[in-house]
Amino acid sequence: MPQTASAARPAGIRRLSPPQRYNTLYLASKVVCQQAGCGPLWNPPERCSRRNLLHPHFSAKNPPFSLRRIVEMIDICYNAVSLLDGERLYRNRNGMDCLEGATTMADRKNEQERDELFRRIYKIATDLVHAGHVAEWDFKSYVLGTMFYRYISENFAAYIDKGEHEAGNNDFSYARISDDEAETIREEMIPVKGFFILPSELFCNVLARADKDENLNETLERVFNHIESSAASGEAESDFAGLFDDFDVNSKAIGETVAKRNKVLVELLNGVAQMPLFSTDGMNPDLFGDAYEYLMGMYAANAGKKGGQYFTPADVSELLARLGTIGKTSINKVYDPACGSGSLLLKVAKVLGRENIDHGFYGQEIDLTTYNLCRINMFLHNITPDKFSIVREDTLLSPQHWDDQPFELIVSNPPFSVPWEGDKNPLLINDPRFAPAGVLAPASKGDMAFIMHSLSWLANNGAAAIVCFPGIMYRGGAEQKIRKYLVDNNFVDAIIQLPSNLFLNVTISVDIMLLKKSKPDNAVLFVDASKEFVKVTKNNRLSDENIQRIVSAVAERKDEPHFARLVPNAEVGNAQNNYNLSVSTYVEQEDTREQIDIAQLNAEIAEIVAREQKLREEIDRIIGEIAEDNEND
Repeated sequence: MPQTASAARPAGIRRLSPPQRYNTLYLASKVVCQQAGCGPLWNPPERCSRRNLLHPHFSAKNPPFSLRRIVEMIDICYNAVSLLDGERLYRNRNGMDCLEGATTMADRKNEQERDELFRRIYKIATDLVHAGHVAEWDFKSYVLGTMFYRYISENFAAYIDKGEHEAGNNDFSYARISDDEAETIREEMIPVKGFFILPSELFCNVLARADKDENLNETLERVFNHIESSAASGEAESDFAGLFDDFDVNSKAIGETVAKRNKVLVELLNGVAQMPLFSTDGMNPDLFGDAYEYLMGMYAANAGKKGGQYFTPADVSELLARLGTIGKTSINKVYDPACGSGSLLLKVAKVLGRENIDHGFYGQEIDLTTYNLCRINMFLHNITPDKFSIVREDTLLSPQHWDDQPFELIVSNPPFSVPWEGDKNPLLINDPRFAPAGVLAPASKGDMAFIMHSLSWLANNGAAAIVCFPGIMYRGGAEQKIRKYLVDNNFVDAIIQLPSNLFLNVTISVDIMLLKKSKPDNAVLFVDASKEFVKVTKNNRLSDENIQRIVSAVAERKDEPHFARLVPNAEVGNAQNNYNLSVSTYVEQEDTREQIDIAQLNAEIAEIVAREQKLREEIDRIIGEIAEDNEND
């Protein structure tokens, strides 16, 4: 649904007085803040006297409140609302924000749980940040890490409690037994859960002692080390190693002294403990996962440019997942060569269902922070260690899943124009991933290297859906030669141009390249989806209808005026197009300009000229009569 222009303000509207302006801004912010779960940004009008609002020293440059702060907070609140995972905000006919959502009682209940969770999380996160303890971006690892600690504690204890209750020991509670008693089942539990936590080190027990623990920072550090080391004796060692590295309990970023750091840690534990991560049926893994995705999105949205490196918007993730699974209800395994926080991999699980991904999730990430976030994300979405393999290394130079490829599905949003060794290292041309094209991607732009890597590891019956910088579709040199290789060998299934302003701090329109090794035709489908969006605050979003229209077009592979065109490979590679893969080359934009009938326009002009002549003659007659009357007088 394309964005509609906002209505112009009617003429004659008078300028609001300061009290009216204050009241209007208060009401507007109150609505936004209620949606986001934070308190009012300033006092209600009834608590502000007219004298205060009209005081002489108040002016446009010196208002009785911080307008900049109001705008910033409203913007942040809208970011929070618009990033609710699994929901789609759209503009209705009256320009109001609405949620497309549940139609059943169960769906409405789940929505209510999620909405309450998000409001609580936002309040906890902003309270801690705005108290001046630590910058929001730096604090993300603490909030997310604490959520993970709570999750594995409750998951571990719930698993043991369930077994005891089923055996008839209804009064049993793992959290209340002694560490010595728990040690007797350590060897039994590690192969099952992949790790081990002593009762005294469970989240609930550490929390109960936290405000009286003068060495809370050391306590948490010891607990985290014990959790990681417990996994070292099992198959999940690599999945837990270094998971808490970004949770630095001794960092001056959260306090200059131990006492101040512990105060922040107590507030952090209490805040995460208050998050409603349980449903009426007990612990709800989906709520943990939804909360984690929401917080990552919120932090990324408010962090500026550096936040976009590890977060792909939920709507784009869903589009990639659905494009890659057209005609399939299950797949062997899914892979992301630049997995970031894992949102793309997990979106596939949401689209197909975890049970329909037979051999799990594979990803590689070079950044330490996002690598840890991805592994935590897997756990919080109830993906067991035997079902995922996330590794940290440079994908282009040191790929780590040689023994696991090929993959039936590859989804990826690799970094745009990232430098790599490329043609500066001639030995790379011997790499079986890059050799088939006969040329390496430029050292200054590694985009095509990710394309070739994904194609190399793609199964014959698989699909790879990759977000691409638009420049790789038309630039010359080595990139043009790689495009020639892809088209001539019939690997390019579709190119989709997305709307602009979909990604965090990326305002341009980007593309999706869909690769397949087994296609029903020798052609490329070009889809112009640049107008398929709804406007949500300052960003564009893909609605369910937008996503469905794009997926249907790719599945049907039919021409549709001004939207989709199936182009033979021979036409893509002819002298005129020269392997240009830009959608605008093949899909004509609809001409929305007003059509003018020249003949009718000329007739109207002639009529106007005739009327003008008649008017002049009438004026001359009247003037003549007036002049004659004056002479007679």
